[in-house]
Amino acid sequence: MIKYLGSKRTLLPAILAAVGDVPEAASVLDIFSGTSRVGHALKARGYRVYANDHNAYAACLARCYVQADAEDVAHEAKQLIDEFNTLPGAPGYFTEHYSLQARFIHPANGERIDAIREAIAARALDPELESVVLTSLLEAADRVDSTTGVQMAYLKSWAKRARNPLHLRLPALLPRAPGGKGAATCLEALDAAARFDADIAYLDPPYNQHSYLGNYHVWESLVRWDKPPVYGVACKRIDCRERRSPFNSRRSCEEALLKLLRAVRARTLIISFNNEGYMQRDRMERLLESFDPDAERTVIEHDYPRYVGARIGIYNPRGEKVGAISHVRNREYLYVIKRSMRSGVYAAPAASTA
Repeated sequence: MIKYLGSKRTLLPAILAAVGDVPEAASVLDIFSGTSRVGHALKARGYRVYANDHNAYAACLARCYVQADAEDVAHEAKQLIDEFNTLPGAPGYFTEHYSLQARFIHPANGERIDAIREAIAARALDPELESVVLTSLLEAADRVDSTTGVQMAYLKSWAKRARNPLHLRLPALLPRAPGGKGAATCLEALDAAARFDADIAYLDPPYNQHSYLGNYHVWESLVRWDKPPVYGVACKRIDCRERRSPFNSRRSCEEALLKLLRAVRARTLIISFNNEGYMQRDRMERLLESFDPDAERTVIEHDYPRYVGARIGIYNPRGEKVGAISHVRNREYLYVIKRSMRSGVYAAPAASTA
């Protein structure tokens, strides 16, 4: 899966254990799905997973790793991937913006990405099959990028991996889970909460001012293929200025989270948060108590290193290091909330996907 700020790779065993401790649970709603690392692991454990994210690249990953089932799409996807691997490069929008104006991808690979993405668009594929092939392209591009893991800036000199030839691979598709076929949506969090019923809801909202759209705008444009106007040295999509999440605002994040908690239709809530967020632990726990004073609440703590860009530091356009690194490790909190009968909203036996 792609390099990702806020990845739950190291926290995944704790998340799976917390879900596994809920008796007779068969379905999980992941409202901020990101790379779908959590949703993919839950599907592998047999749960019916509903994965949502308001960014198109994340919804594409979820459609591949949660909604699409290997028995339905793997064979045809492998044929398409083998065919696309033979395409010669053809420079276009992607090469111009992300290889020449900004140097996220080496031009030789940028040209291949242009050719393959245009070929995918021309096929008008079924959404699940298209998501698998697009995920293959996105992950191939991620393996040869020239960044520290986010797309706010690129490295001064090409990373060694950037000169490797782009090569598509079949994503790690899973068969349909015993709990039932999953679903992927591209909705705002409140809309996803209103749409699905589940036994468990997993919430991993943004913690601070850093927008995932801004950090992964290249992947958003690669998936949408809408070729938008761009701005700045990083050639960000113009809508990075307009698409704002209330969770990325110090003023609105607490109210947004409280509204979401009240809207979610699940008896058990698992909330991931860390000490780099706007809300520190004491504030988060006060919010959870106000949401449901009678709920059974537990917290699991996990210490882990910050992402590589934070450890390297910040440099100005002349390549000079500016500022000082404040800390190199973070603390993640996993809150498990078993709602009381008084909180009023519970999961129905079957989920609505209408």
